[in-house]
Amino acid sequence: MGINFIKLKVETKHRGGMMNNFADVLIDKINEKQNPSVVGLDPRFNKIPKFIVDEMIGKFGKNFQAIGMSFFEFNKGIINAVKDIVPAVKPQMAFYEQYGLYGVKAFEDTVRYAKSKGLIVIEDAKRNDIGSTAQAYSDGHIGMVDSFDGKEKSFDVDCITVNPYLGSDGIKPFIESIKNYGKGIFVLVKTSNPSSGEFQDVVTENGVRNYIIVAHNVNKWCDETIGSSGYGSVGAVVGATYPKQAEELRKIMPKSIFLVPGYGAQGGSAKDILPCFNKDGLGAIVNSSRGIIFAYEKNGRPEDFENASQEAALKMKDDINNALKEAGIWRW
Repeated sequence: MGINFIKLKVETKHRGGMMNNFADVLIDKINEKQNPSVVGLDPRFNKIPKFIVDEMIGKFGKNFQAIGMSFFEFNKGIINAVKDIVPAVKPQMAFYEQYGLYGVKAFEDTVRYAKSKGLIVIEDAKRNDIGSTAQAYSDGHIGMVDSFDGKEKSFDVDCITVNPYLGSDGIKPFIESIKNYGKGIFVLVKTSNPSSGEFQDVVTENGVRNYIIVAHNVNKWCDETIGSSGYGSVGAVVGATYPKQAEELRKIMPKSIFLVPGYGAQGGSAKDILPCFNKDGLGAIVNSSRGIIFAYEKNGRPEDFENASQEAALKMKDDINNALKEAGIWRW
């Protein structure tokens, strides 16, 4: 039986009038660093080195401002350590939002600092809603918002993760922002968590699993945003913990870049992520968060957290590239 695709009509602009295509920029950065990996910036208060926290308590007292500033100071160290190794960083908004105003400020400061160091910023927020609310999310994170003198940028990340399960009217505003501002999105398709199958693997009345239906729609949306690299700016989140499904999804979404969580701490190996790549050695960017930013815990030297993160990032790069070489799809 056929799949009932969600129809989505998007106004198109002449490509010559578009800003830099996000997929092209990301591919260029991956090629420049010879490294298809991204570092997740997911700070946790009880893991921030004590010397950083003590310094911020001395400046601001024991309050959320000190925590937010501790996050930013820690993130700066990580960014400085990995900026010449990875093409992108991925701050997870939840770790910042939980501390309110000062946590969100730490997020904003982190975004600006990472971009100042030449890194692409992928915001992991899994946002979505419908109608004007979806528009507000899109405007605030990857577009422009109404202000006193017209439009201006707010969070201004390069890309954001979005949840497709409210339907196409929750995706359309993000695609408009992609076209208007040269941004990107990664749509949740097959996530790395163990319970993802409770909804994503449900078989519909057409005999097709939900994640397959989402994938076909992602492919349609992606076709509206193809750049000179041959890839589009509508990507897919596909977990390293499901390599068989990834192989299936790679065939359905050949032009989408996969954001691949689940490597390292969640149990996914370099071999597990291979099905996420195309035969050209591109098409995926693999995330590691805890394994990189808290690498200092292995040597027990929090004062040396930057060097530990740098070494972990280099090890991840080598691990992935060696797997790509063995598979015969390493491109550098």
